[in-house]
Amino acid sequence: MHADEPVGTPGEPGPDGLVGVSGPVSDEVVRLRLEIAYDGSDFCGWAKQPGLRSVQGDLEVALRVALRVDAAVPVRVAVAGRTDAGVHSVGQVCHSDVPRASWETAAGRNPSMAGAPGVGHQAGPVLPMVVRRRLNGLLAPDLRVRRIDVAPPGFEARWSATWRRYSYLVADDPAGQDPRTRGHVLWHPRGLDVGAMNAAAAPFVGEHDFAAFCRARDGASSVRTIHDIGWRRVGRSAGATSPVEFSVRSDAFCHSMVRAMVGTFISVGDGRWPVERPAELLTGALRLPTIETAPAHPLTLVEVGYPPDDDLAAQAERARRWRGR
Repeated sequence: MHADEPVGTPGEPGPDGLVGVSGPVSDEVVRLRLEIAYDGSDFCGWAKQPGLRSVQGDLEVALRVALRVDAAVPVRVAVAGRTDAGVHSVGQVCHSDVPRASWETAAGRNPSMAGAPGVGHQAGPVLPMVVRRRLNGLLAPDLRVRRIDVAPPGFEARWSATWRRYSYLVADDPAGQDPRTRGHVLWHPRGLDVGAMNAAAAPFVGEHDFAAFCRARDGASSVRTIHDIGWRRVGRSAGATSPVEFSVRSDAFCHSMVRAMVGTFISVGDGRWPVERPAELLTGALRLPTIETAPAHPLTLVEVGYPPDDDLAAQAERARRWRGR
């Protein structure tokens, strides 16, 4: 699976005219926008894989049950950024196309009453929180739907997004290594120089070919634009025993890009590499075996950014032209 790359589910025509999640939306279908959070420890990643538990698989099953969608009608979910096994999220965004009648009935509106005498066109307000509560009642505690609503016109979770932000936590002092957070924080045996890591990361801002930090895919571009990047001490005291957080925001991420950058900057922070080495690797645009990919469990997708509603469709078209399959 492609740990950091934003990947959507292809549009596929379905039974009874229902289209896939990347196709056009008809009058009989409503596109839902979901914001979700999950602990990735027990998932094989976002994407469905035979015989394995995935975020996508659990969410699609819960949507079908919560909305009482007929078994013959496909329920699929497209995501802003596919995450790999062990990677977490507090701000994942996805969308799904479902039968309009199923959504309105489940959310508190009775389509059969629309237009009845004294009722008007709508029998009652659509209540997304009703569906959210039902979904969370069906899902395991390590996966939560934080928000669900009808998506604005032109919205596509993957293609409409303009940026994604990830964070990565490292505890570099035994006095600051909390066993309660070991599933979300990397324990590093040597102290890290935050200033040196920031100096090493500074040249990464802007558009670059990140081939040195991505696992190659045939026909896929490794050119990305980083908007901001950096390391800082976090916690109440922000002292030497506080964890170090890496934060990076980019238009998109290719396979293993974030974790490869983290591994490289850590090599600078603990003194094994000079500050200039990461920039030299970036310029060389060649993946070398000396680049260590950091473990997945401290990585979290924090948030996804979108343009104003009136630019969603145009942004999706721009993204397809630039980074389409």
